[in-house]
Amino acid sequence: MKLAVVGGGSTYTPELVDGFARLRDTLPVSELVLIDPAAERLELIGGLARRIFARQGHPGRVTTTSDLDAGITGADAVLLQLRVGGQAARLRDETWPLECGCVGQETTGAGGLAKALRTVPVVLDIAERVRRTNPDAWIIDFTNPVGIVTRALLRAGHKAVGLCNVAIGLQRKFAALLDLAPADLHLDHVGLNHLTWELGVRRGGPDGEDLLGTLLAEHGEAVAGHLRLPRAVLDRLGVVPSYYLRYFYAHDEVVRELGTKPSRAAEVAAMERELLALYGDPALDEKPALLAKRGGAFYSEAAVDLAASLLGDGGPAVQVVNTYNNGTLPFLPDDAVVEVQARVGGSGPVPLAVPRLDPLFSGLISHVSAYEDLALDAALRGGRERVFKALLAHPLIGQYDLAEGLTDRLLAHNKEHLPWA
Repeated sequence: MKLAVVGGGSTYTPELVDGFARLRDTLPVSELVLIDPAAERLELIGGLARRIFARQGHPGRVTTTSDLDAGITGADAVLLQLRVGGQAARLRDETWPLECGCVGQETTGAGGLAKALRTVPVVLDIAERVRRTNPDAWIIDFTNPVGIVTRALLRAGHKAVGLCNVAIGLQRKFAALLDLAPADLHLDHVGLNHLTWELGVRRGGPDGEDLLGTLLAEHGEAVAGHLRLPRAVLDRLGVVPSYYLRYFYAHDEVVRELGTKPSRAAEVAAMERELLALYGDPALDEKPALLAKRGGAFYSEAAVDLAASLLGDGGPAVQVVNTYNNGTLPFLPDDAVVEVQARVGGSGPVPLAVPRLDPLFSGLISHVSAYEDLALDAALRGGRERVFKALLAHPLIGQYDLAEGLTDRLLAHNKEHLPWA
């Protein structure tokens, strides 16, 4: 089995490689190709990847290339983990929205739209080249904003599934609190990418005993601390929101907080410099502990499980993915992309049934889904007016003067990536 990772020069990659090495019985990879135009970074990470495979006794080979077409040729699956514009673009995404009193974040709000505008055309070009070279390959997208990018891929007819590590991270957190094995815990995970709630925490599977009440009663403070939300908010909601809901439920508090400390982008950039120095050590043959602070926890396990379900012969498995709605949430169009539990097999994901949602949740999902539709239109067709409308539609913006100011800043900071701007 051949897997290709586009964006293989990312500092995330050793986390992914470690998962492939440890879980080789789940996903028997014969060749792992790391693809990235940043040749110097790629060689550092490729060397570490080979040492990780060797340490774990993995028989597969790791190759590196800056030639996209060569790297994807013959691949059974292509994983996308891109950052168009690099950390410099992320820093801008987190900075200029604050000038308008709006949250500065790389996937949510105005910064998330900027990232979508830069990213969607690049991803679609890659996907077309995958289709020409190897039309049977699956595309697994970990590139943010995952919901919008996956929607773009699916609408263009690609064999694509979106993947996020939020659900698996919460599953691991809850399992530790409840003293259960992660495999014994099933989450009723519902919403859109980076806009999800856990409606149930079930022992044993989708139909198992719901432990959500126990989790909140006995470990509510720990869960609230992890999400950086007051315990009372969780008790009043009666569910567990993802930590991205803090940008909605405590927007003004977050904006004030972001204005008083270094940006996450600056922190990550410093961390990446340290990681790359570590990766260059020829004695290093495992992922360093520092990588856990970089983000993307448990990404490798989620990616391995998803690829194994799409490519293996073990039958469908239940996993959280981003895929077409197709009636799963009846208040959304079928071609909206939702993030839910699905049975995943060789023909792709089939979402599990979801109970009727309280308007408290369905209303916000509908609002953000409509924004995502407008954001994708702006990414595909360009134009200042489309950008303005997407920003105006976002629930964290919603005022014409804010949308005007944010549109001006977005275009000014992204001209090099938007030929039409």
